[in-house]
Amino acid sequence: MTDKQIFYYKIFDDKERLNYMKSSLPHKELEDLLKEFESNHQKYFNPEFIQFLKEKDIEAELIEVSDISY
Repeated sequence: MTDKQIFYYKIFDDKERLNYMKSSLPHKELEDLLKEFESNHQKYFNPEFIQFLKEKDIEAELIEVSDISY
């Protein structure tokens, strides 16, 4: 049994929309894939990037974050 690390990232797209995502890829590897994605796309939208990322990392997904107060 291996302990797979999961990383959490804040990401912004061309609509300046903030999302959070999780991935099993470390920061450097994720940046390299982002550069590859950007070289093939005119616009950058978070859901499209996650679909691209899932080809390399099945753990990748957008995370919905809600506020909670008490």
